Amino acid sequence: MLAPTNPLRDLTADSAYLSSILDTITGPVILVGHSYGGAVLTNAARGHASVKALVYLAAFAPDEGESAYQLTGQFPGSKLPESIIARPYPGGVDGYVDPAKFRDVFAADLPASQTRLLAATQRPAGVAGLRSSSDAPAWKNIPSWFLVAGADNTIPPAAQRFMAKRADSHTVELRGSSHLVMLSNSDAATALILAAHAATRA
Repeated sequence: MLAPTNPLRDLTADSAYLSSILDTITGPVILVGHSYGGAVLTNAARGHASVKALVYLAAFAPDEGESAYQLTGQFPGSKLPESIIARPYPGGVDGYVDPAKFRDVFAADLPASQTRLLAATQRPAGVAGLRSSSDAPAWKNIPSWFLVAGADNTIPPAAQRFMAKRADSHTVELRGSSHLVMLSNSDAATALILAAHAATRA
């Protein structure tokens, strides 16, 4: 198991980084992504025969030409746009979730004591990455699994259902789950990953 750090700067560069990691791995790979990480693996997996499955956990699965921002705004329900605090850095702009709104937007089904720590330690995402257009998606050629967070205030559940159906993903929906589904419903997230492994095991 390997959990490479997502640079969270630009979709093209972030995807190239993950693709370079895949170049160093021998044997079959199952890629798992949450939120913007889904857009990264959608691009990074392309051209890697070793990748046997894609697992999206309340994640973006864009088609060619789409961006995370576009998909978020295409369906009603996201509280993310009005909750972003922009902080410029040399070369770009980072987007932080307002700590006062973090629990409601990201993790309403987790205890406040836990979400206060998550808000304080969050890694920002580069606004450029969220606005970047995706290239041809790997889910057109690689089987996928999708965990829909049914009470997600970041990526609208309707958007997740749309992306999952379009990718012909094996889909599970948790009606009361927030965006941080892998924390609030870790058993379900693990079960979906194991299902992907079982279905693609040679």
